[in-house]
Amino acid sequence: MSTSSDGTPQAGRIAGNRVRVLLCQHGLSVFDYKMPEGEALQPGDVVRVPLGPRQVPGVVWDADAFAVQEVAENRLRPVAARLPVPPLPEATRKLVAWTSRYYMAPAGAVLRMVLSVSDALEEAKTILEYRVADPLPDVPLTRKRLEALELLSGKQGTVRDLSKTGVTESMIRTLVSAGCLRPVPVAADAPVPQPEPDFAQPVLSAEQAAAADELRRPVEEGRFAPLLLEGVTGSGKTEVYFEAVAEALRKGGQVLVLLPEIALTEPWLNRFKARFGCLPTAWHSDLSQKERRRAWRAAASGEAKVVVGARSALFLPYPDLKLIVVDEEHETTFKQEEGVLYQARDVAVMRGSLEGCPVILASATPALETRLNAESGKYAHIRLPDRFGGASMPAIASLDLRRTPPERGRWLCEPLHKQVVETLERGEQVLLFLNRRGYAPLTLCRTCGERITCPMCSAWLVEHKLTGRLHCHHCGFATPIPANCPSCGAADSLVACGPGVERVAEEVERVLPEAKVAVVTSDTVYSPAKAAAFVESVETGAVNVLVGTQILAKGYHFPNLTLVGVVDADLGLAGGDLRAAERTFQQITQVAGRAGRGSKPGKVVLQTYQPEAPVLKALVAGDIEGFYRAEAAARERHGMPPFGRLAALILSGPDLSAVNDTAQSLARAAPRVTGLEVLGPAPAPLAMLRGRHRMRFLIKARKGMPLQTILNEWLGRVRWPCSVRVTPDIDPQSFL
Repeated sequence: MSTSSDGTPQAGRIAGNRVRVLLCQHGLSVFDYKMPEGEALQPGDVVRVPLGPRQVPGVVWDADAFAVQEVAENRLRPVAARLPVPPLPEATRKLVAWTSRYYMAPAGAVLRMVLSVSDALEEAKTILEYRVADPLPDVPLTRKRLEALELLSGKQGTVRDLSKTGVTESMIRTLVSAGCLRPVPVAADAPVPQPEPDFAQPVLSAEQAAAADELRRPVEEGRFAPLLLEGVTGSGKTEVYFEAVAEALRKGGQVLVLLPEIALTEPWLNRFKARFGCLPTAWHSDLSQKERRRAWRAAASGEAKVVVGARSALFLPYPDLKLIVVDEEHETTFKQEEGVLYQARDVAVMRGSLEGCPVILASATPALETRLNAESGKYAHIRLPDRFGGASMPAIASLDLRRTPPERGRWLCEPLHKQVVETLERGEQVLLFLNRRGYAPLTLCRTCGERITCPMCSAWLVEHKLTGRLHCHHCGFATPIPANCPSCGAADSLVACGPGVERVAEEVERVLPEAKVAVVTSDTVYSPAKAAAFVESVETGAVNVLVGTQILAKGYHFPNLTLVGVVDADLGLAGGDLRAAERTFQQITQVAGRAGRGSKPGKVVLQTYQPEAPVLKALVAGDIEGFYRAEAAARERHGMPPFGRLAALILSGPDLSAVNDTAQSLARAAPRVTGLEVLGPAPAPLAMLRGRHRMRFLIKARKGMPLQTILNEWLGRVRWPCSVRVTPDIDPQSFL
């Protein structure tokens, strides 16, 4: 077996009676095993192998892809079994190797993302699900059991699935034993629907049809091509790239569509079904155990022709990919911030290269990196500059809060309040945008000044009035809102500081009691079903004022929504994030795009204390090109991405002194290379997260430097205690 010039493993014959297996384990890589009697294993075969007293899954790997210590033949343990799933395709194995190498992540951890559903590796079987018995048996029922049955009413699933409703697994098993939940045998692998490429041909404008032709061409030719589809909000980008999806289906191949939010899935699914006659195969965290198994096996066998999902769908083992689409490619949620720290947009482009298929990156506000790749000719650039159907772009205006501040205790200034009233009087709908969940970002004691913080993180707890709890949005810790100050014990002294969406909604309900208000965040719209219910409430007029976070900024089409009010346009400009201006521009442009998508004109109002900020001036003037030019020039002056490279080293551990000692050891061993600068160590802005103290290095390098090689050599010169974790973050997006 050989490797390519960049070290990517090529498929080859495995010599002798020895096979190399990459284990599905975070801290381990590859081990040699003995070929089982009567088997002829090949690279890609999924197997079960002994590891100590356990048996674990792994994949037979290309023989010289990894350097391992040779073990004598007589000490090799045999492979336990080849598992009944299709072999991992060569392109998928190359993707695992590239992701591991580029993001400096253990190959076993990357493989775990591919073999993410352990049930899917076993033979098809019948599983037991449970639902509430009808009628209920004549047994004594406590209040807690009755409450549990109420929560489980109308639902069916495994014990684990049903526990997601808020009922504990022990209570579910108690109800099963009592006969209150009856077992229902269900086939684990029902067939998935097959979309029809010509089910409903769309009516496209001339502009859309020309764009669709450009997207279809590389699919027809079966070649790799990265394409940026840039179109203003409401221009019909989805309908246009659907034509490339249809072409891939005509060729009998598979299509992957990545979406940044689960909540976007339901509206997108409805549009897909209208175009192709059925739903695609969905992949996201809200699926039940049975649905995940079914989706994984359908993707691995090639039966699932179109998979739509979150970033993790990128690592499913597709045997015949003909097209990848990354919708809203600029979204920060495409960067994985835990485990393997990868950027799904960039991995998607690499996967397209390995598969030999086109990759469409769609956005109204592309990432600066993507736009520059298009301008340089590295990516094809297809534009849709106008809204579909003659709808006009909304007018954007700023309100200087230094001149017209809101009344004390309120968050909407009088000019915005007046426009909300006028919009509702016309029978139209309003969206008030504030990218801050909960009721208030800080709870303060008037008596002693105590700021209530998370016990596991160096972050304030956010008050959520709807649930009556204080939440940490970093680690998930939650506690009831205390009656007394936990520090000084003073009663009735806690005060909520600053606004969240719940507080803005409370203000609207107080000053406009006739308004029908909905709070829309990831706390309230956390699944496709919740998204569907929300969309129905808006379309039927049951809601006329939406108060929400960035979850509302994309994907939704409400023709009667004509006014968008941005409550705090300055929020994203705070802090030291190098992409702050770009993200503010993208976010406000996207949320502004919800206004005036039908026949009625739209308007966007930005509440700000700094209307002179360049990004806000560009938004008001509609000067998209000017903003991108200025942002690119600023990055280039400072050698920042995409004109330079960044990486981070994140140190964490339960013992602060051990973390500090490790940071100092790394600092002493830091590389001294021309064109590379090491900043730090310094405490992370979130100096504690989930009970672990954190320090950071930031590494700034000239473009083209072998950054991963330098970092590997650096880390190889230092030893640190096992309690301290050192995590490289290549191309970091978050600096917390």
